[in-house]
Amino acid sequence: MKSSSMVRILGQSHSLLNQFMAEIRDADIQQDSLRFRYNLERIGEIFAYEISKELAYEQEEVVTSLGIANVPVLTHYPVLATILRAGLPFHQGFLKFFDRSANAFISAYRMAHKDGSFSMSIEYASSTPIDGKVLIICDTMMASGSSMVYTYKELLTRGKPAHVHLATILASMEGLNQLKKSLPKKNVTIWVGDVDDELTAQLFLVPGLGDAGDLAYGEKD
Repeated sequence: MKSSSMVRILGQSHSLLNQFMAEIRDADIQQDSLRFRYNLERIGEIFAYEISKELAYEQEEVVTSLGIANVPVLTHYPVLATILRAGLPFHQGFLKFFDRSANAFISAYRMAHKDGSFSMSIEYASSTPIDGKVLIICDTMMASGSSMVYTYKELLTRGKPAHVHLATILASMEGLNQLKKSLPKKNVTIWVGDVDDELTAQLFLVPGLGDAGDLAYGEKD
């Protein structure tokens, strides 16, 4: 799949991002949870840098020891939102670059049913005001796309952002198509590291990388 005006696939341009993507996929390197979390942070920093090119800037006079420099600086910092728990290291990478940003946190629960289907619900949401602001929603992986759609809709009950950037390191083709179908094309940009074609019945991406939350923080009950 090629990048478009709504979807930006960062892994299509060769950079250090591809190196970090290779490491989080590597089953041997994954055994080091510290390195796994650190790579998610570094990928978050790269995403933050790329998204920063789309934000508004204004000229500021900076007084140096020898004179005054006119430097373009961010007009406003974006609001950073993440989906717990796997999204936390990725979010931390964004926060290192957007260090003055306010934050929002969402807990989205996926329930499996006997017929093999899944349903989503929001268990917890804490958000700073987002009305008129740029909002970045980040999650490490996107399988069906339901978590991202539910999070987007939940946050929009709290205000109308000027623009929404959705960022995920790995996405399935099915999930990406779901986002494109469910979300408005205006004022929404989707940022993806790489896209995997296959999605299993249990909603695992193939080749994927496994369960990002377990790899980062240990297996859950």
